[in-house]
Amino acid sequence: MRLEYLDAMGIQAWERRAGPVSAPEISGRDGFETRLYPEQEGEKPIFSNPPLNKGGRGYPWDELQAQAMACTACALHKGRTQAVFGVGSHQAQWMIVGEAPGADEDRQGEPFVGRAGRLLNAMLFAIGLKREEVYIANVVKCRPPNNRDPLPEEAAACGTYLKRQIALLQPKVILVVGRVAAHNLLKTDSTLGALRGKRYSYADTGIPVVVTYHPAYLLRSPREKRKAWEDLQFARRVFSEYP
Repeated sequence: MRLEYLDAMGIQAWERRAGPVSAPEISGRDGFETRLYPEQEGEKPIFSNPPLNKGGRGYPWDELQAQAMACTACALHKGRTQAVFGVGSHQAQWMIVGEAPGADEDRQGEPFVGRAGRLLNAMLFAIGLKREEVYIANVVKCRPPNNRDPLPEEAAACGTYLKRQIALLQPKVILVVGRVAAHNLLKTDSTLGALRGKRYSYADTGIPVVVTYHPAYLLRSPREKRKAWEDLQFARRVFSEYP
């Protein structure tokens, strides 16, 4: 299964030869190195997420989700099957932020499902993370008609929910996938290519933000997966440097 994930990312797969062999080394840019398969030989994953004694569990999350599910602040609520609040661990150290739900997400009530969701899972797995160990949300909680980009007023109306999710979670890094999500979180109109490979901070929180391609874009443009892998390595280094 792991080889399938790496293949989905467009990364050369490594196979263990006969006899004792050390785990493969993956070199990221700026000389960052770490083992890709840390759990071999009984080791724990590099980026495990132990329970953290911090706020955000229980009632505050439930209250916020209930508000989002009943929200009528913009016209998007008229065409939704259900609002897509977010999914994952409330103790996660990684937060993934996309732009808006699509048709599959609208039906299932969960962000990043279908082919794009499977590729996102593969991207996370390639850096030692499982889907249930991170928290995944979108800038907009309701599906825009025909999967168009959210309008500025729609993103603004929904922005409070994402801000409160970030405040409750207090992640150590936010991985932003896609141009629309990056523009909304970073308040910029720069191209995604210009935003890649740099560390940003979310608002005035000091929480690091790293930008990469949306999985749906990578499915349409598989040659860009290698760049996405570079972004993931960079995000991993940013995470490791967070105090």
